[in-house]
Amino acid sequence: MKVLFVAAEAAPFVKVGGLGDVIGSLPKALQDESVEARVVLPLYSSIDREKYNIEYRQHIFINLGWRTVYCGIFETEIDGVKYYFIDNEQYFNRDSVYGQTDDGERFAFFSKAALEILPHIEYKPDVLNANDWHTALSVIYLDDLKSRGENFYSNIKSVISIHNIEFQGKFNPYDMGYLFGLDNKYFDALIYNGDLNLLKGAIQLADRISTVSETYAHEILDPYFSYGLDSILKIEQGKLHGIVNGLDIDKFNSKTDKQIYQNFDLKTLKNKVQNKLKFQEEMSLEVNENIPMIGMVTRLTHQKGIDLVLNVADQILKSGVQLVILGTGDRHYEDALRSLEHRRHDKVRSLIMFSSEMSSKVYSSCDMFLMPSKTEPCGLSQLISMRYATVPIVHRVGGLRDTVEPFDGKNGTGFTFESFDAYDMLDAIYRATYCYYQERHNWNKIMKNAINQDVSWKKSALKYIDMYNEIV
Repeated sequence: MKVLFVAAEAAPFVKVGGLGDVIGSLPKALQDESVEARVVLPLYSSIDREKYNIEYRQHIFINLGWRTVYCGIFETEIDGVKYYFIDNEQYFNRDSVYGQTDDGERFAFFSKAALEILPHIEYKPDVLNANDWHTALSVIYLDDLKSRGENFYSNIKSVISIHNIEFQGKFNPYDMGYLFGLDNKYFDALIYNGDLNLLKGAIQLADRISTVSETYAHEILDPYFSYGLDSILKIEQGKLHGIVNGLDIDKFNSKTDKQIYQNFDLKTLKNKVQNKLKFQEEMSLEVNENIPMIGMVTRLTHQKGIDLVLNVADQILKSGVQLVILGTGDRHYEDALRSLEHRRHDKVRSLIMFSSEMSSKVYSSCDMFLMPSKTEPCGLSQLISMRYATVPIVHRVGGLRDTVEPFDGKNGTGFTFESFDAYDMLDAIYRATYCYYQERHNWNKIMKNAINQDVSWKKSALKYIDMYNEIV
């Protein structure tokens, strides 16, 4: 079987969020199961061509609406996976991946180019797997090519993977013809509540819809979680699969991670504390192995539950913990966290930055990892924290419900709370700190359960293959 992933980002080349991690690791996991997986990405100016040995292959021209546009094709291979890059400086020589005023046009070009390069690179996939709204148009363009009798594309099936339904690619209906070059036969599929909605169109036209956890697949049928698409998803529910994300366990590995102070694994779990002591020293916090440290590595947005933490920050600190929060995002959250650190400099560090090295230190040094997300399609941070024997405290929503088992005295990998409420979260933190201080034998058990948890892609890759086999 051949599968082509079309995505706006993929680690290690370019990564903004969890999508980058997924596209950087899922194709490799599929390759391990004898699927020939390849990836198409935009060639952003931020991607280091020399570092990744990205080489020019050829160029073609793409017709997009009323324009004919240059399309360079570049290629490299990492871990046995071939990556193709679409080059056009007008669209991709920018200072950021997303958030440009012409994102609709940029990703329309990319989505169309991802299909039109296929005969030129002599690769005909069985399945095209698009990801989020940025590549949703590739599903629509594939349908269009089939309807025009283009034989090369006739047997290619399509999947749209939803990583975060909040972002749907909404544009002016006028753009459908003028900008995207689609005729009126797609009006019903693409127009929704007065907008051109690319994700909605892909949901209707794709052969299958996947999302990144089983719970999230149920949640997005509910208006609370769906951002307006629940009625469409209920109609298409028969095509919907929830498959939880995995991790690249070679990359996130406490035994081999070169960015942490002291490596450890299940057999040498006692060495983990050395990371905390060194980190406390680096952060100018009280150096004491008996003080539990709670960490967060997160985008500072409403979705991530930062409000809950700020509302009860003093009560959290009264439980006898140190709190370290790493991330960037909305300005008012950044300022509020700086203010909290200033006020409680004895116990709080707000690291307003993005740093891979610093995130590894937080994951490995902390005793607990807090994820109070309002919504969380899958979440990778809780999986990463478990790889470092750092016990997650999570809101039971989306993928957090699917991946963190509440500790019941014997089994379980973390502590959970049911409602999106600051005091419900506080209760979970109190339960975790009580266990840490008063039931150290149980705490050690949870740590061992967490680091033993299989968070690899293996099981999920097999579920993707099952989904592909339904349509091929």
